[in-house]
Amino acid sequence: MLDMKWIRTNAEQVQRAAQLKGMAFDVQELLSWDAKRRDLLQITEAMRQERNTASGQIAVHMRAGDKEPAERLKEQVRRLNEELGRSEQELEEAERQYRRLLLLVPNLPSDDSPVGLTDADNVEVRRFGEPRTFDFPLLDHVELGERLDLFDIPRGVKVGGARSYYLKNAGLLLHRAVQQFAIDMLMDRGFTIMDVPLMARRDALIGTGFFPLGEDQCYAIPEEQLWLVGTSEVSLVSYYGDEIVDMSEPIRLAGVSACFRREVGSAGRDVRGLYRVHQFAKVEQVILAPNDAAVSNRLLEEMVGHAESILQALELPYRVVAVCTGDMSQKTFKQYDIETWMPSREAYGETHSASNLHDFQARRMNIRYRDAEGQLQYCHTLNNTAVATPRILIPLLENHQQADGSIRIPEALRPYMRGMAEIRL
Repeated sequence: MLDMKWIRTNAEQVQRAAQLKGMAFDVQELLSWDAKRRDLLQITEAMRQERNTASGQIAVHMRAGDKEPAERLKEQVRRLNEELGRSEQELEEAERQYRRLLLLVPNLPSDDSPVGLTDADNVEVRRFGEPRTFDFPLLDHVELGERLDLFDIPRGVKVGGARSYYLKNAGLLLHRAVQQFAIDMLMDRGFTIMDVPLMARRDALIGTGFFPLGEDQCYAIPEEQLWLVGTSEVSLVSYYGDEIVDMSEPIRLAGVSACFRREVGSAGRDVRGLYRVHQFAKVEQVILAPNDAAVSNRLLEEMVGHAESILQALELPYRVVAVCTGDMSQKTFKQYDIETWMPSREAYGETHSASNLHDFQARRMNIRYRDAEGQLQYCHTLNNTAVATPRILIPLLENHQQADGSIRIPEALRPYMRGMAEIRL
């Protein structure tokens, strides 16, 4: 969230951010409820003080035997209590509306973020590798998976419903291999690797900015008042919630977890194969950084570089795009996506997403540190995919298919694939 004092003096910027992100948010409504709650708080506190003073005077008169003034004061206290009850109810409602709207305030996008409405307006920054030209009939990942017995989608749907699957044999090995390869790389680069909770409390999802706007994307467990996380970012950032952390060095965390998303609003989109599924696995990067825009921007580039190193080792063509304002989430300050070439789609498909949130998320989670002067500051938080699977299997299978129907395993993955150089029947 943004600081309310800052919002009061920069309301136009907040409204502009909402417009750029395509959010139906009215900053004036927030300001109105904010002003009302502050007025009601003053009125309520004044009435409480008046009531307490009158109550004290009653005791004085009663000890002195002055019954008449004591009775008048009792009547005054009774009226004050009635008025105070109404005022407290109004204050409670004003506080509720204020808190509701404050959670909907968008983060401001960076000045260098492209202005646009959808992912079609994202701007390519750079690319690596050239899409391969095939001199034999191209098979998509579903056909390859079926022929090589790597996964079974029909039986997955039979058991788990739409967008479900089984991974089998070398398909499972490949799924695990890319994860372990990413884990090893991040450990070598100073990340603390964590297996994290897959279920989170509501306050963790609110604090990390996934609720209330993204609640329809999460699977709920109502009887436990828990939700399944769609990314280990929730669990990693919440790890330090309501804490004062040591920021002598940026805190680098990597979560290894299954993830769950309902994919509400994606009906009919990317329904074939493994591109858009309800259950998947990710190795996720999260960094907590000092409240310094230059430092966190450098770390954002660093995180993108880790993901690029993984894709380069997997010998996959990709491009990095700067995400436009309309394609950003509420909490994002600056974002890059990495899109990997998927031959069957004849297009790049998103496989990674990296975001710098500045202190927006840390304010919600109350994660702070002491600066060089000993003053408390909110951290900057950043996140980026290291690898997400089974989606990454799409470019791996399709780009590395061979004329005889086999799949060549990139050398970087062979130690994780029982030494296999190829997948074949």
